[in-house]
Amino acid sequence: MIANKFKRTKLACYLAYFTMSSVFSLPPLLFASLQDIYGISYTLLGTLVLTNFCTQMTVDLIFTVFSKHFNVKKVVRIMPLITSAGLLIYAVFPKLFPQYAYIGLVIGTVIFSVSAGLSEVLLSPVIAAIPSDNPQKDMSLLHSLYAFGVFTVVVISTLFLRFFGSENWMWLTIFWAVLPVSAAIMFMLSPMPDMEESSSDGEGTKGTRRRTLALAICVASIFFGSCAENSMSNWVSAYMENALQIDKAVGDILGMAMFAILLGIARISYAKFGKNIMRVLLCGMAGAAVCYLVTGLSSNVAFAFAACILTGLFTSMLWPGTLIMMEENIPGIGVAAYALMASSGDLGASVAPQLLGIVVDKVAESSFAAELAASTGLMTEQIGLKAGMLVTAIYPLLGIGVIIFAMHYFKKMKGDYHG
Repeated sequence: MIANKFKRTKLACYLAYFTMSSVFSLPPLLFASLQDIYGISYTLLGTLVLTNFCTQMTVDLIFTVFSKHFNVKKVVRIMPLITSAGLLIYAVFPKLFPQYAYIGLVIGTVIFSVSAGLSEVLLSPVIAAIPSDNPQKDMSLLHSLYAFGVFTVVVISTLFLRFFGSENWMWLTIFWAVLPVSAAIMFMLSPMPDMEESSSDGEGTKGTRRRTLALAICVASIFFGSCAENSMSNWVSAYMENALQIDKAVGDILGMAMFAILLGIARISYAKFGKNIMRVLLCGMAGAAVCYLVTGLSSNVAFAFAACILTGLFTSMLWPGTLIMMEENIPGIGVAAYALMASSGDLGASVAPQLLGIVVDKVAESSFAAELAASTGLMTEQIGLKAGMLVTAIYPLLGIGVIIFAMHYFKKMKGDYHG
């Protein structure tokens, strides 16, 4: 009966997470159009991505420290409207003031990134606070809808730009800006559950240290998982086009979109059949490491292509799965802990793809790449991209160590509680 009371609230969370995917996946699809129309450099376009994640991390950290000072229920309700406002400014400002196009893009990016940060911090604890017979299923389903949202945005946006032309990018952005309004309306008409603040009262110094280390394990896990997921999701399109020589539109649909659909299918599957989350996390880290190694080392286009896509399958549960691991093993967790986890995930999402790009540039410009290119027939850029994928394998490899430690530590921690 109580669960039915929050049915519409749960649907609003799902819709908000689905529509939030446009904030992450739409801008990269528009970068080529923005460069052609407004003459914006690659460096400035890259700065927009950095602005996106830095803004999200700032929001995450603010909520980590000051979550008690916010009316969380009101923030959740207006959050989708902030997404819409940011996307509308992103679309309209450059058209109205083309000489200041980049300023408008930055303003729009900051605004919708605030909403994205809020979504990561607040939607998971809202779902966790709603009474449910299977809370793991609800959490996994929430994060699967983000993946399906990315798939939807990539396919629709790629086809729109192909058939209607890149000069009409504004109308595409306005379309994606309108959708979050429906989530805001649903939130306005729905009750909100009470969300606890994290507490360790009564545990003493030893208990507090135990919880701190447990949370640190989860923070490390979500960081390495985010590095593994977002490095590929940000670079798969460029890798397929430049390293595998696949047409951009085909690469976007078969690369980015298939990566996202496998991400979503795996999360849906866990929601329906999944259990033993730490074993799932261990397999995910190991599978992601293998995929990055195959992507970097294989000279077979089909194998490298498959490894790129399968990374979506293996990394699918690394973010939501770590949240599930935290909920199962740390009692009384609250909004501040979710904010800390989101900030760690966003740090991985910003640092790892950036470092991959640095490796690509450095290796491509090196004498080693020139010599290897002469003997293999590959271009130096292709060698740089493969080297970047190889280096990125370090994140899931380190993640394996974190999960193995977590399995032993949480087993001991539960033994102490029941002993």
